[in-house]
Amino acid sequence: MTSETAPAAAELIVWRTLLRAQARLSRRLQAELLARHDLAPGSYDVLMHLGEAPHGRLRMNDLADRVLMSRSGLTRLVDRMQRDGLVTRQSCASDARGLFAALTPEGRARLAEAAPTYREVVRDHVLSRLDEPDVRALGRILDKLADEGDPA
Repeated sequence: MTSETAPAAAELIVWRTLLRAQARLSRRLQAELLARHDLAPGSYDVLMHLGEAPHGRLRMNDLADRVLMSRSGLTRLVDRMQRDGLVTRQSCASDARGLFAALTPEGRARLAEAAPTYREVVRDHVLSRLDEPDVRALGRILDKLADEGDPA
């Protein structure tokens, strides 16, 4: 192994470890949210972002960006969530083409029920394994990775 390939191999190991950790946490979140609340993680994300938004509603485009979904994928998800009574669609008074997704009382209740489970899984499978300096360091690293200002 040359000195040029050694760092690349080590970097690839870190990348794969990151993917494995993310996949394990995602599987655990999915299993717990479905088992305890009959709620998929994508639906939880929608409810969480709407719950944090002013008046419990967001424009569909903004919501898609926040939940990291395509516009069409979010439309299908919101369709299902609307059938389940968790969200409604509202038209935008200032833009006839604009639509909001809005949290219903039932959606707010489901979010309130599921949020402790979500936090428990994150705490038990991530935060409990890290000490405070690790959490701060991970936060800095993830901020760098999530930075939208980097050249693409």
